[in-house]
Amino acid sequence: MSSKRSSPTGSVRPPPAYSALGRRMTGSVIVTMMTEALARPHVLSLAAGFTDTASLPADAVREAVAGVLAGPEGKTVLQYGSNQGRAVLRDAVAARTAGLDGGGATPEAADVFLTNGSQQALHLAMQTLCDPGDIILVESPTYFVFLEILQGLGVRAVSLPVDAAGRLDPEGVATLLAGLRRRGEAERVKAVYLVSYFSNPSGNSLGEEEKIALAETLRRAGFHCPVIEDAAYRELYYKTPHPARSVFALEAWADFPKLYLGTFTKPFASGLKVGYGICDTPDWLARMLCFKGHQDFGTAHFNQALIEQALAAGSFDSHLSRQRERYREKMETLDTALREGGLDGLGWEWSRPTGGLYLWAKSPAGVSTAMGGDFYRQCLDEGVFYVPGELCFGEGAPAGDWVRLSFGVLEAEQLREAAARFCRAATALATPA
Repeated sequence: MSSKRSSPTGSVRPPPAYSALGRRMTGSVIVTMMTEALARPHVLSLAAGFTDTASLPADAVREAVAGVLAGPEGKTVLQYGSNQGRAVLRDAVAARTAGLDGGGATPEAADVFLTNGSQQALHLAMQTLCDPGDIILVESPTYFVFLEILQGLGVRAVSLPVDAAGRLDPEGVATLLAGLRRRGEAERVKAVYLVSYFSNPSGNSLGEEEKIALAETLRRAGFHCPVIEDAAYRELYYKTPHPARSVFALEAWADFPKLYLGTFTKPFASGLKVGYGICDTPDWLARMLCFKGHQDFGTAHFNQALIEQALAAGSFDSHLSRQRERYREKMETLDTALREGGLDGLGWEWSRPTGGLYLWAKSPAGVSTAMGGDFYRQCLDEGVFYVPGELCFGEGAPAGDWVRLSFGVLEAEQLREAAARFCRAATALATPA
């Protein structure tokens, strides 16, 4: 970032004396990537994790606006709301989550807090738990924007070991935990973070047996740290929900502090920016709400009321049902176009997800997908953009060479063209000069 600027008198204006936190804010990787893409208007982006613009529910939102304003709260919804969020919507979140789990522990409305997207809940959790130098255990790979949050806070992200199939490896986790304790770092582990349904970036989901085994491994090793389960994509399955229950419903996690995150952004309308957290530890929840009160004293009251109205009218679930089919079709379009372009024949490997917005592909040996590398630049020259997989791993993970390809926002013909460009770039790097 630029630190100096000339004043109107021509003298050099010095920067402020930043805090340690401010000094760590050296720029966002994703902002840098988007800036590069915007500088090339012809580029088709398979990087942005946006929802499908063409099918955003304008009619449903218009009806919800009319319904809310015509109702008994037509004026009060334009006033400030509560810091924790509207009681009726918190009730709906608790009931909806219990329905998804189909049994086990049932969250209560008092455990729910509404946020400006689930990302705010993540940041609140980290603010209440972590000091610089602390550790969060993460999957391999994991949500790369969360890794940026941790970096900004001076918090280390340490990857949980996985096996060759990408499943959590209990023996490897036990070895990792033993090493942390041996080095005197056990007390610095503040939470484990799981993106357990149709993950960003991999599209994978954690099975119940993996969740249970992880809890048992942590317990045996004496790590009773909080677990944060990010379920942003849970309802974006294509045909059937993933069968695994959340950590809230699993007895193995009963004695761990728990925070479950969800959002109305991905399933309905991303611009409304309403997410939620469910926390079973009252003191932790109170501290997060204290931070939230300092930031905004409540998520947009009117937007909460719109979501509430759409849920009650059934338009939320009608739209979500259509989106599941639309994203399935888009995934198949991109997958087919990559195969028809010969990408698998060049040694690239990937599998079809059963939900979410992403394909996660591994490059062949010798082809680095690193940001700024030859393949990255070749793709930009061809006019296509991706997220380098190296951004999605914490400490201790063999990052390999991966790419995250998003099919959420581009239309079918654009996806076919983006795939063709990606395949041309891959072919150019695979062909000897």
